[in-house]
Amino acid sequence: MPNFAAADLVELFRQELELCKVTEGEKLVILAEPSSRSEYVEAAFAAGLALKANVIQAVLPGGSPVPLPSSRTGSGAGLTSLDNNPLALSLLQGADMVLDLTNEGFIHTESLGKILQAQTRMLFVADPPEVLARNLPKPEDKARVQAGAALLRAGKELHVTSAHGTDLVADLTEAHPGFQCGIADDPGRWDHWPSTMVLGWPKTSSGQIVIAPGDILLPFKTYVRDAVTLTIEDGYIREVTGAGADVRMLEMFFEDADDEEARFLSHMGWGLMKNADWFSMALYDRESLMGMDARGLAGNFLFSTGPHPFMNRHTYNHLDIPMRGCTVAVDGRKVVDNGVLLELDL
Repeated sequence: MPNFAAADLVELFRQELELCKVTEGEKLVILAEPSSRSEYVEAAFAAGLALKANVIQAVLPGGSPVPLPSSRTGSGAGLTSLDNNPLALSLLQGADMVLDLTNEGFIHTESLGKILQAQTRMLFVADPPEVLARNLPKPEDKARVQAGAALLRAGKELHVTSAHGTDLVADLTEAHPGFQCGIADDPGRWDHWPSTMVLGWPKTSSGQIVIAPGDILLPFKTYVRDAVTLTIEDGYIREVTGAGADVRMLEMFFEDADDEEARFLSHMGWGLMKNADWFSMALYDRESLMGMDARGLAGNFLFSTGPHPFMNRHTYNHLDIPMRGCTVAVDGRKVVDNGVLLELDL
């Protein structure tokens, strides 16, 4: 893996901040916690100064009530110390742009909505330098994911199948389609670098999902060894069946959670990140990366369980499960064919 010197990181963050339209005189807050990557904080600060932004660094206490290790998982509540800190909240609400370099972010906290409502734009960054550099967004990525979100918005049904036996139908009525493209350039916009994906929040879905060998379980950050079948009724996981350790691990996850909300499906969609590396997770220790290569891989099918903001479900027992080799269709129109991304006309 390349060894990114300080100068390389400054240039990398400068390019990203330019994509986020940080300009001279804008108020840019570099947000961190004590255990954040110090080299990222320094590089982002220098990049902001190079763009002649008005840069402030803020460090808040870390910690999270999530009942799982919460370092770069994408599952936890994240920086909950912000919820009880009106001074810090007012600082972020007064910023034009916040670069969130905390370990978990705070996408599941109450504070995020308040910050975005103030028209602050925010970008979350947690993965290693090589992952960031390889997946540096391109300006056209935004149009690509917006086309997918528009297709979901106009659609009535999402149908996912696979040769392994997946056959799931999700209702797209009021599914609140969205996207991530690694660029936070609009007022009130939250995004995540790296990430290029389309997703929706169906209220209900039915059928079965077969998690095949080689698929990935997050936040465990493990590759599946033996197939797992989830039986879905009205968006709820009724049964977990199959043979092997992965089945038992998921069963224990739901048992230990002791939380009915954990068994509901949450968001689902597909990846469009062309430079993503499915195997990067195998090359890093689990604490160092969030697994965005897997979540955003072009042609994947990603579904999650647990929290659903549009159905008032706020559990911290959250799984993200990216799968390969699926066919994804919206009202019969394929967007992914057997794991191969089909680009939409822009």
